[in-house]
Amino acid sequence: MEAAFRVLEILEKSDGPVSGEYISDKLSVSRSAVWKHVKELNAMGYDISASQADGYQLTKKSNRLLPYEVHKNLRTGLIGKKMRYFETTPSTISVARDLLTREPAEKLNGLVIIAEEQTGGVGRMGRSWISPTGGIWVTLVLKPAIPVDHIFMLTMAGAVAVARAIRKEYDLGALIKWPNDIYIGDKKVAGLLLELSAEADTIHSCLLGIGVDANISPKELVTTVHGNVTSLSAETGHDVDRAALLARILKEFESRYLLIESQEYDTVIREWKSLSCTIDQRVRISTLKNTFEGEAIDIDEYGALVIRKDNGRVEHVIAGDCVHT
Repeated sequence: MEAAFRVLEILEKSDGPVSGEYISDKLSVSRSAVWKHVKELNAMGYDISASQADGYQLTKKSNRLLPYEVHKNLRTGLIGKKMRYFETTPSTISVARDLLTREPAEKLNGLVIIAEEQTGGVGRMGRSWISPTGGIWVTLVLKPAIPVDHIFMLTMAGAVAVARAIRKEYDLGALIKWPNDIYIGDKKVAGLLLELSAEADTIHSCLLGIGVDANISPKELVTTVHGNVTSLSAETGHDVDRAALLARILKEFESRYLLIESQEYDTVIREWKSLSCTIDQRVRISTLKNTFEGEAIDIDEYGALVIRKDNGRVEHVIAGDCVHT
């Protein structure tokens, strides 16, 4: 696979056709090996023309979310430097769990697992997560050096990263709906899921799942009781460059991740508030214990939503469903 991408690099840098002999000499491989690598690239979605007279020419790049394409845009020091790619898998978070049974979290820290399609994606509260081809379905494996009681800050950092990336790439007014959804207007376009492995005050690992409805028709997505759904292609009127967007999300996340590890929580909290569509809204909160309504007035230092209930009492909610009423 790596050899095939070395062939691709040569084709990308060329203004015209490149002879098989030139590529063969450049990479010190046989011409039959060059042909084999070109076939591999074609199978990955790249259009490469071939002729005996002119040689090979890249005519169209792949629209898959390949690590090679993401890395061309990636500007991080840790997050995403290592990637695993799957055309299809039940869920990227289950792949991450399996990897953590075989390798230490310290070694996997910053790894990003990518899937073109998830056949068994899971969201919060065990709900199914529709994950067809065309979206961005990833899990970040993290070993954060933070207190366990500040773990929700990672979800906040992820939400800020996704919202900022969408705003910067497409000039769309993406906002964060507590606890872990990204909305454009009144329609959900992305969501996050945090899974923690910890013992007492020691964090063993964190898995941050991110799903973005990128190049998907909203008709493919299931409408839930929490509102409508949309996609970036539906909002922009054209397919988006998923690799460039994912690279931007990872960069935006890493900068907030480093702030959190430096215990600069207030910076992330302020940014989250500035992007919130939940603060100052009347909401209905459902937790494992009860359901109540009130006004969302703030977010505290641990990421809990602060609610002024109808009876005047103030309650801090760290986990639950939130519906704007």
